[in-house]
Amino acid sequence: MLSGRPIAHVLQLAGEEVVRLTVAHEQGSAELATSWIEALRQRNWEGDGELVDQLAAAIGTGATPLLRGLPVDLDELSTMLEGDPLQGGCRVDITTGDCWPESLDYDEDDDEQESVGDDRWLYLDAKGSREGYHDMEVFIAAVTDPDIADRLEIAIEGKGAFRRFKDVLARWPEEFDRYFLLSEERRRGRARAILAARGYRPTLRRFDQHL
Repeated sequence: MLSGRPIAHVLQLAGEEVVRLTVAHEQGSAELATSWIEALRQRNWEGDGELVDQLAAAIGTGATPLLRGLPVDLDELSTMLEGDPLQGGCRVDITTGDCWPESLDYDEDDDEQESVGDDRWLYLDAKGSREGYHDMEVFIAAVTDPDIADRLEIAIEGKGAFRRFKDVLARWPEEFDRYFLLSEERRRGRARAILAARGYRPTLRRFDQHL
């Protein structure tokens, strides 16, 4: 499905699937992984280098990263990581990949919880919305229509910047979709980099394996 199609906007979004295909030696996967590596290196956003390392190891051109696989949803994780730091961070169940707000109570009587104890959880701090704000700035800098770019620059000034930015951008659906992809890519990359710093790499969740 990906062969011969533009990949610049889905490098992080489809990253785990490309790794899986490459490890499974699916036909054409080595060439696909090579094109992914080249595009990631050229873009060089946060988290892209970590994905390059995984892909290079999968095709035998790099060393295998000493990271433990974690079947976590990067979209879900990134949302929690970029939440309000005053609300606490999140914890990831390293046996299932499930993400929970740190402040949320869990069932302490759960048999499985008792069997693994505190080693079950990976605790991560929330980073706030600063990087998300920078994503809007990155997007605006790439907008080719100067009138749209000017309106968006005004929209992100002051409090309520995120809501105003999206309200204004909604007038141009194609641009809105492009921003959504850019934001998702950058958020997932940041989450990937944070996991790598803690010794983990994201893998596909078991119920996604058939997709």
